[in-house]
Amino acid sequence: MSIAKKIAAAFAATALVGGLSACASGDEAELGSEANPVTIGVVGASDPYWAEYEKATEAEGIFVDIIDFSDYNQPNPALTAGELDINQFQHIIYLAQHNVASGDDLVPIGATAIYPLGLYSTNYDSVDDIEDGEKVAVPNDASNQARALLVLQSAGLIELKDGGSIFSTVADIQNSSRVEVIEADASFTATSLADVAAAVVNNDFVTKAGIDPDSAIAVDDPSDPAAQAYINIFAARADDKNSELFAKLVEIYQTTKAVQDGVLEVSGGSAILVDTPAAELEKALAKVEADVKANS
Repeated sequence: MSIAKKIAAAFAATALVGGLSACASGDEAELGSEANPVTIGVVGASDPYWAEYEKATEAEGIFVDIIDFSDYNQPNPALTAGELDINQFQHIIYLAQHNVASGDDLVPIGATAIYPLGLYSTNYDSVDDIEDGEKVAVPNDASNQARALLVLQSAGLIELKDGGSIFSTVADIQNSSRVEVIEADASFTATSLADVAAAVVNNDFVTKAGIDPDSAIAVDDPSDPAAQAYINIFAARADDKNSELFAKLVEIYQTTKAVQDGVLEVSGGSAILVDTPAAELEKALAKVEADVKANS
């Protein structure tokens, strides 16, 4: 970028952020400038659409810094501690469980997509072909495990106590189930495929492992009303939930074609893009948090 363009961009960023500041203090009024970019925590910063997103935000005079995390356990504590301004890596259930467990009050400020959760196998082309007693791997984190178990139940591989719920664990698997379920870190379920009959693999790791999303032998239904709890979101601290700057960043994500196309490409076409209003996301979060507390 030329010096003239840098000066123009910095001026535009300062003018914009002056009206879109997340906080009232003079120092924070420059958040989003080139000298003080908005820090966004993600899992998978190498996905090409984040580079497109940075271009799009800069074109609007807002500078961002995409911070990569290696696993799901890090971005929320970093946001609470003020090491990040916002993050984008989780669905509503994951955030609800984090808030209840930690006492945090992080909130959703925008929607991104729903990613159907799939069961994959390198040994079988159908769940009907999986022999009784074989092993099937599922993620070991609470929110993804419950969802994975519901996928297995809908596929007829297991039965869950009381029909299952978003709180189901492997302890709820009934003796009448056809397969043995084993737990693994979400990042390792794909690599376990050679050792098990099948594995539920989070969308984040499907294409990275060279798996064709269309090869799933079972998948949950994202059109189900209950799927709202699985909408992936941008999250912020509660004090910043009305930030116009952050709302603009969500809007850029949702309306930039190169970004949206990139999200679809990385997901192998499986992502369902959504723009659910933040107010609806907050209501969904409150409901799930209440359910989590009631089931604790």
